[in-house]
Amino acid sequence: MSKRASKPWNRKNGRDAASIAAAADRPWDYIVVGSGMGGMTTAAMLSKLGKRVLVLEQHYVPGGFTHTFKRKGWEWDVGVHAVGEVSEHSLPGRLLAKLTDGRLRWEKLGTVYDEFHWPDGVRIDFPDTPDAFRANLVAAFPDEVEAIDAYLAAIRRVAKAMRSYYLARTAPRPLAGLADRFLAGDAREYFERSTKEVIDSLTDNEKLKSVFAAQWGYYGSVPSRSSFAIQALVVKHFQWGAYYPVGGSASVARELLTTVAESGGWTRICADVDEILVERGRAVGVRLAGGETIRAGAVVSAAGIQSTVARLLPAEYREQAWAKDVLALRPASAHVCLYLGFEGDIREDDASGANKWFYDTWDMEDDVWDVDERCADPAHEVPPAKVLYCSFPSLKDPEHLPGQRAMHTGEVVTFVPWDLFAPWRDAKWRKRGEEYDTLKNRLQERLLEQFLTRLPGLRDKVKYVELSTPVSTDHFCRPMSGSIYGIEPTPARFRNPDLRPRSRIKGLYYAGSEVATVGVMGAMMGGVLAATAAEPIRAFKYLKALS
Repeated sequence: MSKRASKPWNRKNGRDAASIAAAADRPWDYIVVGSGMGGMTTAAMLSKLGKRVLVLEQHYVPGGFTHTFKRKGWEWDVGVHAVGEVSEHSLPGRLLAKLTDGRLRWEKLGTVYDEFHWPDGVRIDFPDTPDAFRANLVAAFPDEVEAIDAYLAAIRRVAKAMRSYYLARTAPRPLAGLADRFLAGDAREYFERSTKEVIDSLTDNEKLKSVFAAQWGYYGSVPSRSSFAIQALVVKHFQWGAYYPVGGSASVARELLTTVAESGGWTRICADVDEILVERGRAVGVRLAGGETIRAGAVVSAAGIQSTVARLLPAEYREQAWAKDVLALRPASAHVCLYLGFEGDIREDDASGANKWFYDTWDMEDDVWDVDERCADPAHEVPPAKVLYCSFPSLKDPEHLPGQRAMHTGEVVTFVPWDLFAPWRDAKWRKRGEEYDTLKNRLQERLLEQFLTRLPGLRDKVKYVELSTPVSTDHFCRPMSGSIYGIEPTPARFRNPDLRPRSRIKGLYYAGSEVATVGVMGAMMGGVLAATAAEPIRAFKYLKALS
């Protein structure tokens, strides 16, 4: 907990009756809907620009996919497993430090941040420098040096073009087309090409292609569907290693929202927005689910552009052609996460701060676990997942205290079809019925056994197991189709002219990963773009000081 402030959020607009009364006398400059990484970044940056911001969060805990939860003494993050570009050597890192006045700190995962385990005992580590990364690829594929160097050169070209791409995103809507053409042209070339198309042009070695694309799980789209620019940005994002927030991922929300509170703003939890109010073509506030209305000079939706269009805009806007085009885009895959509580020194059994990827196939087109409604039948064998992503949060956080019981945590993630879980979307949390519980328990048992087959030394140390499904993701964070990554990062997504921070409605802006790119830092950059579009002169001056 920050020593400078108590929790900077509450069910009300302020800490006490006096501050609530003061809030009524002072209008909000901006309302930010949603407290995920994009919304928090927007709110903190607008606060630093002298604006008074109200953040509204429907959940009882702010932070979106940065929040944590506890069970019987263990605590897990729900979406922050590895973050790159947070050191002082990168603009995002310097900006986060500035927005939190240096309170938010990061711990490096180690010299290796990702371990990839393939069939036939093949293991390739992804280390924390570009030279070491190249060396590991060359050591594994000594006859493919030309292809490896061409791949890395393409990564650098995309990275170089991104600053102009982001600048083009903030252009006023009448100039958006020209900005995309002249400022973002180099980046758009790679946004328009699929990962598979680019990789196929570099090599015929199928295993090398799989290694190139192995991190597709960080953005939720397989090579045939994903934009190559996203693949390139993930590689660039981690080229100097990966980090974890000191104190756990909840510290991200605490420190960003403390900045909002210290600038006269506030974060209100359990505040479910029913509709964005639009009067005479301009966004002027929101109406909460209970009927309360709150007005402001402008509104920023960090709930996801697709979700905003489908759920928060007045009905007449959803019928417009541009809105239908946004709604036609495909969400990225949903996921399940197995949360594990251990007792004992799990480092003895090959657990570490590095993330472990276990592939049962070299085929990177196998994106979702092949499960269906038959898996609820005990007579039906649940097949193994083709890929497991394993993380040990307690080993990443230097402030974690294992205690006398040596308590540690683990997480096992894989992708699943949303349609399997959609029938329970409107059911009450923890009261979804016997059929759901049976399905969930059988998937939990299969994933746990598959994980322990990979790391058998941990079997006797597992003391707590819980599986979260896409309907839990929907219940707490409300992405479309339970997708942790939002709209799938395909060429069609980046071709859409409405996935940018300025909406077609005056006074309404969008923040988050669907504005920019996927992941924690992609959502952060979407928040930066929203604040810049809303307050361009002040924002550019603020950012220039960090360059």
